[in-house]
Amino acid sequence: QLACPLDLGCHSVGGLGLTGSGNYGEIASLFEAVHGTAPDIAGKDKANPTALLISSVMMLRHLGMNAHADSIERAVRTVLKEGKVLTGDLGGNASTTEFTNAIIANLS
Repeated sequence: QLACPLDLGCHSVGGLGLTGSGNYGEIASLFEAVHGTAPDIAGKDKANPTALLISSVMMLRHLGMNAHADSIERAVRTVLKEGKVLTGDLGGNASTTEFTNAIIANLS
């Protein structure tokens, strides 16, 4: 059961683990993953970092650093589309480190 409309939106794109967010204010802005802390997998190298990366992409765009944002977003999309190195929540068995290294290898 979905807790709120935001959950519905998140699930329509693959789940909370893929969803970044930005809170834009007049003085400051905050960018963060939508999901919680996942204490059941904390410290086990199993977390999916995509939501944090997408939030970082949003922050970089907000700061006008579009080339950096584009590079990270392309790398994330490439790894997800290839489907070879995915974390458990995405149906794979890669660790956070392996997933992150695959993204780093695709940075341009």
